[in-house]
Amino acid sequence: MHRLNVRLRTRPMTVDAGWAGLLLVIGLLHASRFAGPQLAWRAASAVLLAALLVVRRRAPGPAAVGGVLLGVGQLVLDVAAGPASAGYLALAYTAAAYGPVWASRLALAGGALAGPLAVWRFDPGGPTAGWPRAALLSGFLATPFILCWAWGRLTRVRRAYLTELEDRAARLERERDAQAKVAVAAERARIARELHDVVAHNVSVMIVQADGAAYVLDNSPRQAKEALGTIASTGRQALVEMRRLLGVLRTSDTAEEYVPQPGVEKLPELLEQVRTAGLQVDYATSGHPRELPRGVELTVYRIVQEALTNVRKHGGPDVHARVAVDFGERELAVLVEDDGRGSTDENLTTGGADGPGHGLIGMRERVGMVSGSLDVGPRPGGGFRIRAILPLKTPS
Repeated sequence: MHRLNVRLRTRPMTVDAGWAGLLLVIGLLHASRFAGPQLAWRAASAVLLAALLVVRRRAPGPAAVGGVLLGVGQLVLDVAAGPASAGYLALAYTAAAYGPVWASRLALAGGALAGPLAVWRFDPGGPTAGWPRAALLSGFLATPFILCWAWGRLTRVRRAYLTELEDRAARLERERDAQAKVAVAAERARIARELHDVVAHNVSVMIVQADGAAYVLDNSPRQAKEALGTIASTGRQALVEMRRLLGVLRTSDTAEEYVPQPGVEKLPELLEQVRTAGLQVDYATSGHPRELPRGVELTVYRIVQEALTNVRKHGGPDVHARVAVDFGERELAVLVEDDGRGSTDENLTTGGADGPGHGLIGMRERVGMVSGSLDVGPRPGGGFRIRAILPLKTPS
């Protein structure tokens, strides 16, 4: 039954031809009751009306014009309405539902005039019965045409409304896809920044330890062994963080539990790792330490991590660094400075001898994501300074 309904909807001319054939049979049977010219004219009008019904949805405008001309011809030839004249109602509906504006107006005017003209032409008692009876009968005959026309208009409005809903749904779907692409791009950028921080920090520690182990391998095997142990632990930590980052790319059915993203509470461990790699670092906090938004926590950790990585790469020999975190009422201040030879902003951005990098660019992006500010540049007296101000919510 469903397949039959679908076929009928996709082949409207087949349905129209069926109804037209039924009305043609009824019209011919009714015409057979007459003789002479009336028989021929009624049979011809039944055939023409059936032909208009077949093409009414394919060509609603011409069908409406043909229906009006056929009705006028019946008035001229004195061919009164019969059972097959119900086809005119279908033409009025089609013109209002599918035809152009002029065809809809033509159908409305023709339907409204059909009653008065039929009474004037075919009602023998119309002139003598008075205008009240003629008006009542005219309205009675015109009402079906007007109702069918109104039904057609309602169908047109409803179809336009459904079309608008479909267009809106399509637009919303396109917007959703666009937003999903933007979100994917943002997530990829975030993962790239995270991977840069993890790889740059841990690999630099491993390089420093490997160089130190090679230098003292012959004279101090114990120190070389400690350096190799540091390399191994740093590599494991890098793998753990990389698994956590790449875990977001896995499907939900294969995702595992990963360690939480590092925050301010992990800074002592980071600094201890840096000290083990040979960099002297002082750490101090001020204010009232408290729990921070995770975005701010991760931003602080990555800024300190990237800044200390730059100190090891560009600070020169015997460099000393200082990290200070100030918990204010409305903002959090992070300061990382060193007394080394003080690499320029350009060196930090390009990565120096190690090739191009994105250290300061990543810092600025992170700080911008939490609506903070970043100040980088040479420190008075030598060295380099990085200072970030991260706004916090006002405590209630």
